[in-house]
Amino acid sequence: MPREYLVATFVEPDALVNAVTMIRAHGFKIYDVYAPCPVHGLDEAMGLRRSRLPYVTLCAAVVGMVAAMSFQFYAAVFDWSLNVGGKPDNSTLAFVPITFEIAVLAGGLATAAAFLLRSGLFPGVTATLAAPRVTDDRFAIALRWRTNVFDTGEARRLLHDSGASEVRQIVGDV
Repeated sequence: MPREYLVATFVEPDALVNAVTMIRAHGFKIYDVYAPCPVHGLDEAMGLRRSRLPYVTLCAAVVGMVAAMSFQFYAAVFDWSLNVGGKPDNSTLAFVPITFEIAVLAGGLATAAAFLLRSGLFPGVTATLAAPRVTDDRFAIALRWRTNVFDTGEARRLLHDSGASEVRQIVGDV
């Protein structure tokens, strides 16, 4: 069964934020908001939680740090111990720069991978736009239309009152 959406486009970002606030105040659930640039205050208006992406970064960086330190210690002490200038085998301070770099690399790669996986941005995925010009100079709100609990007349009126330049129904994926 195809999904139905009510999509409203806006010219100004302030009108978009006002529409999001008004729609949420009247009990409608917003499926998604599309904007060609960052809009200040939109996250708060949508009621979004903070991202959990920093936890992925931290965990991957700690794993990278432990792996780098362990490998260097193993290589310098057990596998290929060399007497270099009378230094001890376990000169941990010499391991710090490489450990830092590997931690940053692991954190960055894991963050990018988690973001792409969570966003569904896989290679070969065809992009679908909610409205024309939404990546250029238009802003859009998509409301998921459920016929048993959705009053389209009220939603359309609220969107037009908040400054929508166009409100239309879309059948399919947004």
